[in-house]
Amino acid sequence: MSNHQSIFSPRYFAQTIGIILSVMAVGFEGLAVTTIAPSIASDLNGIDLFGWIFSTYLLSQIIGTLVVGRIIDRQGLAAPFTFALLLFVVGLIVAATASDMYMMILARAMQGLGAGAMMTCVYTAISLSYPDELRAKILGAFGTAYVLPSMLGPYVAGIIAEQWSWRFVFWGILPILILSALLSLPAFRKLKPQGVQEGSGTAATWMAILLTMGTGIFLIGLGMLPQITGIILVIAGLALMAYPLRKLLPEGTLAFRRGMPAILATRGLFFAAYVSTQNFLVLALIDVKGMTPDQAGLIVASAALSWCIFAYLQGRWDSADQGSGRNRRISLGVLLLTLGIASVLWIPNVTTALAVIGQIIAGIGMGLAHPTSGAVAFAHAGEEGAGETSANLQFADSFTPGVVIGIGGAILVVCQVAGMTMQSGLIVTMGFHLLLTVMSLFASARIKPAN
Repeated sequence: MSNHQSIFSPRYFAQTIGIILSVMAVGFEGLAVTTIAPSIASDLNGIDLFGWIFSTYLLSQIIGTLVVGRIIDRQGLAAPFTFALLLFVVGLIVAATASDMYMMILARAMQGLGAGAMMTCVYTAISLSYPDELRAKILGAFGTAYVLPSMLGPYVAGIIAEQWSWRFVFWGILPILILSALLSLPAFRKLKPQGVQEGSGTAATWMAILLTMGTGIFLIGLGMLPQITGIILVIAGLALMAYPLRKLLPEGTLAFRRGMPAILATRGLFFAAYVSTQNFLVLALIDVKGMTPDQAGLIVASAALSWCIFAYLQGRWDSADQGSGRNRRISLGVLLLTLGIASVLWIPNVTTALAVIGQIIAGIGMGLAHPTSGAVAFAHAGEEGAGETSANLQFADSFTPGVVIGIGGAILVVCQVAGMTMQSGLIVTMGFHLLLTVMSLFASARIKPAN
């Protein structure tokens, strides 16, 4: 038992550091691009294609996430992780050397495929390598490694782009990925496939592609609302998304069925609400409250700090109660996130102090709910396989926020067309996020399987 006390004990040390570096590299790259995207679009004369820097990454991430989970359960972890890492590396090199916007969009597609697959591999390694009593701790470290770049990533990327060039941001991530591979792969090679996959992997691939196409059409349609063309594209996109969503996710996820479906629904809803709230809060602080981007960034970073602290604490509490309090911690976390979003709902009353307090409360909620929901999902993963469960978790963390941010943007556009102010549109958008957390709170009450 002594070997299992720490994720940094000799048995797990190399793999733990490798996982943390992988997550930090993906997290930093994603957040850094947010800062340097305007410079990229300007230098490559592609302002009209600006949105596709992000949309392409999201859409290709869906395929990378969902396809690799099924491959892992059949073939093991080492080969998919190596391929995903190489794909991400090639995407970074293509981005760093891009001569036009189309080359950059291709690079972002490769990065999305690689990142989605890499994170699914990392989740699977956590499920297969670490005993249940350590999973909450490694998932807490996982969350911290993903959140920490949000405190430094945009600022560092801005300095690099200003002092040298945005291209060095992509080059700078390569050494971190190489070190991650050297540390992780020896442990990954020892992990055997579970062999529980049913049916055809080809069918899952086509479902993922169909879902990606539907999501792309849906997002394009959202950007064109309230025009009739936009409405038609939104409806067509939703129709294309419905069938693969039902096939790729555990049955009953959309209806909050008890057990694994409720876990994934809870996580997808609260994570999407959190990520989208941060995006639109920054917009509110800059465009409505007149703050500078660095001031708004520091306010939002306060959530990252409280997330990191409570992600660490929940790991200790998990050890103390041997996992018996996990469901309560998820529900409490979602409740705190709801309170955090509610505190910044009414934009006219939002001051710097209130925004910081709201972000700290939201960060505490995420620190409790996010790693704990992963630990609970892996505890339920026996029937489906670690690879598929990992893919479902990564899907909840990537697909749902992208769609919700798109819906939030559409709400703003529709409100402005209706003659409302930016401030009023942001209030409606925050209200939408609050509704999602309330739904997540309801789903969290159904995590425990029926007896």
